[in-house]
Amino acid sequence: MVNIIPTPLSEGARQAVKRLQAAGFNALWAGGCVRDLLMNRVPKDFDIATSAVPDQVERLFPGAVMVGKSFGVVRVKIQHHEYEVATFRKDQTYRDGRHPEGVVFTDEQTDAQRRDFTVNALFLDPLAGTVRDYVGGQADLAARLIRAVGRADDRFAEDHLRMLRAVRFAATLDFKLDPATTDAIRRHAPQIGKVSAERIQQELTRILLEAPQPGAAIELLQAVGLLPVIMPEISALRGQEQPPQFHPEGDVWTHTIMMLNAMRQPDLRLAYAVLLHDVGKPGTAKFVENRIRFDCHAGVGAAMAEEILKRLRLPNDDIKAIVFCIGNHMRFMDVRRMRKATLCRMVGAPTFATELELHRLDCAASHGDITNHAFLVEFQAARRAEPVLPRPWISGHDIMSLDIPSGPEIGRWKQRVYDAQLEGLVENREAALAWLRREIAAARR
Repeated sequence: MVNIIPTPLSEGARQAVKRLQAAGFNALWAGGCVRDLLMNRVPKDFDIATSAVPDQVERLFPGAVMVGKSFGVVRVKIQHHEYEVATFRKDQTYRDGRHPEGVVFTDEQTDAQRRDFTVNALFLDPLAGTVRDYVGGQADLAARLIRAVGRADDRFAEDHLRMLRAVRFAATLDFKLDPATTDAIRRHAPQIGKVSAERIQQELTRILLEAPQPGAAIELLQAVGLLPVIMPEISALRGQEQPPQFHPEGDVWTHTIMMLNAMRQPDLRLAYAVLLHDVGKPGTAKFVENRIRFDCHAGVGAAMAEEILKRLRLPNDDIKAIVFCIGNHMRFMDVRRMRKATLCRMVGAPTFATELELHRLDCAASHGDITNHAFLVEFQAARRAEPVLPRPWISGHDIMSLDIPSGPEIGRWKQRVYDAQLEGLVENREAALAWLRREIAAARR
């Protein structure tokens, strides 16, 4: 018997099963929700599998929406929650490495055999509280193992994305990959390149954000041969030596893996900034004055990161922010020598929180010196009572009134007087105007 803690989401799913069973159909919870319940985790959603065909489901649930009638999938709504109700099915031939040409409606035992991994192929009758296991999924849950249902080669030939999903489940659940499943991924790894960039990115993003050790997950992607196909630029970090006085931890790969593993509840921008922050190092490495140098690697890495992230179809706003963080991550070494105006602009940037955490992780996973991080935290705290970037006292119209013609010179004077404001050289708008008149007069002499 499975102990199901009632929630509004689970109660709606239970009602759906109850209605189907009362009408004489077989109906069960299926897949990830069953796995999560058996692991004492709260499911994020509930999928229902049934012997009822779509037209029968639609008649039982007024307002139901057909989302894949040919595949037997109907979306129903109960008490403000939506659930997918799918007819037990057997997939026909896969031709594109992603979708079957069609399906045949069948029974629960056959339906279990067409699913990806044993831990995702379990059924649960929520009314009786009993599990139905036709593939050894409960044993694999107990062993903390991700194993393909049936022949792993067949499952990955049907749907190439399942290889990435195998790594994601292993990484996010903290499970191991079954050896036969691992070997099959290695054999089929080149086929992952046929999967759409959007689907690859979705799986990779979930790995980076949900895995307790994202760095270990990236190492697993490398070990099974998937990383060299989807992100060869990251594989290239392996073996790239670094100067030991700054990077006692080892090569760029080791440094990056350590940073990924040390992330605390990362968001998408931080995760990809960490993954890609040193991607420019292999291409800029040179030996100068008895040490390895990576001149301009931040700029080179930013350009490479932009290309990679566009390839993965990330949103443009996220790409812009991540690329900015990568391109500027080396400026943190100079913060204690920066002018106050420069620091204010830096701290006031919308990307600063991500940049600051990237810097902390970078230092913690290398030389361990986080004094610049502490300096910036203190600077930020000291200015918390006032806007880090206050409204400028002087406008472009003010500058034009001083006989400065419209054009680039307006922008240059505007920045200079705003820097004076940030530096505390002027106390108010009147003082700023007086300062501006003096500086313009001096420039005209």
